[in-house]
Amino acid sequence: MNDWRIFTDTSRIAYFSMEIGLATEMPTYSGGLGILAGDTIRSAADLKLPLVAVTLVSRKGYFRQTFSADGWQQEQPVDWRPEDFFELLPGKVVVSIDSRDVKVQAWLYRVSSPAGGEIPVLFLDTDIPGNLPEDRAITDYLYGGDNAYRLKQEIVLGIGGARLLRTLNFQIRKYHLNEGHASLLTLELLNHFRRRFHATWEDRDSWDLRSVQESCVFTTHTPVEAGHDRFDYELVQKIMGEVVPLGLLKELAGLKELNMTLLALNLSRYINGVAKKHGEVSKELFPGFEIHAITNGVHAFTWTSPYIMAVFDKFLPGWANEPELLVRVDNIPDQEIWDAHYGAKAYLFQYIEEVTGIKYDPDILTIGFARRATAYKRAKMIFTDPDRLLQIGRGKLQLVFAGKAHPHDDHGKKMIQDIQKLAATFGDAIKLVYLPNYNMDVASRLIPGVDVWLNNPLRPLEASGTSGMKAALNGVPNFSVLDGWWIEGHIEGVTGWSIGPPPTDASAEVNHTDEDADDLYHKLETVIIPLFYQDRPGWIHVMKNAIGKNAYYFNTHVMMRRYVTEAYIR
Repeated sequence: MNDWRIFTDTSRIAYFSMEIGLATEMPTYSGGLGILAGDTIRSAADLKLPLVAVTLVSRKGYFRQTFSADGWQQEQPVDWRPEDFFELLPGKVVVSIDSRDVKVQAWLYRVSSPAGGEIPVLFLDTDIPGNLPEDRAITDYLYGGDNAYRLKQEIVLGIGGARLLRTLNFQIRKYHLNEGHASLLTLELLNHFRRRFHATWEDRDSWDLRSVQESCVFTTHTPVEAGHDRFDYELVQKIMGEVVPLGLLKELAGLKELNMTLLALNLSRYINGVAKKHGEVSKELFPGFEIHAITNGVHAFTWTSPYIMAVFDKFLPGWANEPELLVRVDNIPDQEIWDAHYGAKAYLFQYIEEVTGIKYDPDILTIGFARRATAYKRAKMIFTDPDRLLQIGRGKLQLVFAGKAHPHDDHGKKMIQDIQKLAATFGDAIKLVYLPNYNMDVASRLIPGVDVWLNNPLRPLEASGTSGMKAALNGVPNFSVLDGWWIEGHIEGVTGWSIGPPPTDASAEVNHTDEDADDLYHKLETVIIPLFYQDRPGWIHVMKNAIGKNAYYFNTHVMMRRYVTEAYIR
């Protein structure tokens, strides 16, 4: 293995993300944000882009999800050993937390591509002898603890990460903040670029905001309020101290509280949302800022089922590094596509039987839904009228659900419990399972193995929705509310189907749940079920369109080329 110092020979983009998902056995992610980060890094390796990624080690993971006898979510820490996967780098830095020095070290993981590229990923860790026990635990739980714990983690990520890159002699040309969690690195950069010739620290002119802005790219991922971290200034001063003068911090991050998103917005030259609609919504959320849009993608090779992959390899050689070749999917015979999907379906059903003991029928239309269990995702919408659903789907539908609720979200846990109770109510009329511990491995089985991918968030709160892109990649049509990426990927009856009215509202205050549920039932009954059972060539045509009109474009290769040309080399 090459000496890690080879990574310091090239000027790089530093990609900061609170979570990065690279492998199921490395539980350093919780969901979409981390999975996107992992796909971003894989595409950077494929395209041989000069990137270095920085994240937290999350020694106890996010959590492992199990269910009690009555279907209530329970959380356990994940036991894993970073030293089994990572290489400990020399050198440590110190950050100030609660007026004491806390040491931070970095583990290295190399993401290598068959194309020859290799990306270093640094996992930051405070579990170091000499740190107090409470400080050693700062990098244990992803999104764990209270606001104070979160602020400490973000100090380690932003300030500690920037200092470690400098200590390790990485040459950084741009810093990419993947969501606001890493925004404190801008304060470290302010100190780095400070004009030292000015007499006083408090003098605003001594702070070179322009140089920091020129160095930073910021991607915001959510229009949901809970996704934007805010910290009371009293807590900030107690835990972080005064990294820059308080007056300047309030000017940049908000007068009443430290808003991490606002800090990033004020100190980044290039700002983007993660779909065209999300860019528009972000402009309304944060008026006065120029906000662009680069639609998310997925890493094609990672998320293609082995069954579909074999068909792509046979008929579209080179597709993995040139996903645009998927536009030629019509060269693949229908039977090859159907047989590959049937294999993916059998693979999922075998897993369902192993985990739940329930045997699914591969000849029955199967709908999948896997999301973070939170209110705006509306996981229960398909059950709005259980009697109508039974009338439509008895003997014709099977449902597979999955997803974790945040440990503090009892409403989300109640949704999961309610869905599991419905499974008993429906019995064999409509088989329904809720798979535990949704992670990368479960997703790689679930998404390609269903026939339709359901998504019905409260618009316009779905920033992107990358699981739907993974479905399209595997020839699984989307049945979704017109929000996020689906506004761009949807052609009614061609690539999949919409739910509810067009995406004209920019406010979540306009709730279309009843209208959406009625449209969902109507299309299930009159369009989707008849097409699946009565017109197999027509169904396969929609599958092919999902691949050739969606997957060829909504991938991280396309996304990263846009970041390079629109954000990194500006």
